[in-house]
Amino acid sequence: MRQKKEFLLTSEGFLELETELNKLKNNERPRIIEAIKEARAQGDLSENADYDAARDEQAKIEARIQELEYMLEHAKIIEKKSGDIVSVGTTVTVKYVDDDEEEIYSIVGSMEADPFENKISNESPIGKAIMNKKVGDLISVESPNGSYEIKIVKIA
Repeated sequence: MRQKKEFLLTSEGFLELETELNKLKNNERPRIIEAIKEARAQGDLSENADYDAARDEQAKIEARIQELEYMLEHAKIIEKKSGDIVSVGTTVTVKYVDDDEEEIYSIVGSMEADPFENKISNESPIGKAIMNKKVGDLISVESPNGSYEIKIVKIA
C-alpha cells in the first residue's frame, strides 16, 4: 500500500494552491479544449503542429491539476505561530556569526518554500538546524558548502 505524503502548508499557501487549481480548471482547461477543437478543424492531425502543441499543453495542465488536487487533499495546515520556539509557521530573525549579518526567514513547509521571499522550508539546512530552538541559541548549520554558525535573535 502506497504511503500518503503529508504536505505542510500555511493557510496562505493552501489558499494559493486552491486559487491555482481553480484557475487551471475554470480558465486554462476550457481554453486548451477550445484550442484543440480549432486545431482539429484545420484538417490532417498527423502533420498539425498546433494540434500537437495544444495536446502537450493539455497534458501539462491535467498533470498539474492532479498534482494540486493530491497536495490539497493531503495538506496539513499549519497556523502561523509566535512563541519562544522555532516551528513551521514562525518568522525567525537569525544573525550569521561570521559576518554579523541578520536575515528574517519565515519557516514554511517544502511546498511553499521560496528563497527569494525568505520563505525557507523546515527541510532545508537552516530550517532543520533551527527547528525547536529558542532565542539566543547558537546553532551550527551543515550545508553542502560547509558548516557555519547562526544565532537566533528573534522569533515572531
